[in-house]
Amino acid sequence: MTDSAHAAMRRSEKEITSLPDLEAILQSADICRLAMANGNVPYIVPMNFGYRDHTLYFHCAPEGRKLEFIRKNPMVCFEADCDTKVVNTGKPCNWSSRYTSIIGYGTATLVDDLKRKRDALNIIVDHYAPGTAYVFPDENVEKVAILKVEITHMTGKKSELETQSPWR
Repeated sequence: MTDSAHAAMRRSEKEITSLPDLEAILQSADICRLAMANGNVPYIVPMNFGYRDHTLYFHCAPEGRKLEFIRKNPMVCFEADCDTKVVNTGKPCNWSSRYTSIIGYGTATLVDDLKRKRDALNIIVDHYAPGTAYVFPDENVEKVAILKVEITHMTGKKSELETQSPWR
């Protein structure tokens, strides 16, 4: 990864760097957007996910564009957000937003082992229904692909309501 991928945040007063705070954002988010590239062709997709031990898990179809891209280039970027609100101040170019977000980078791999796939599926289910665990039949587990993203870097940002346009 290039140094520009980890450049300093322009608005450093809004940056979140503590791991517990970053993990709280991931636990609060409903969707994680996964971005990948095939040469100079970018691709991003919103996905259901689970998080545990500095690793993201996604389930998807066993074929398709995202898997084609990841097989060619396993480096990915991800984004998740929560607490979003757009504020209409009634003045053009003076609207604002409130949000908490996280952007990170990692390496994606496919999980092939049935036990590990079941574990990953339960991590995903637990994200949306904490404390719930399922027994997944082999035939169902075999039909789904599991992407595992080991996070190499992540940072967060919290933006409170602003009353001045950033373009002035």
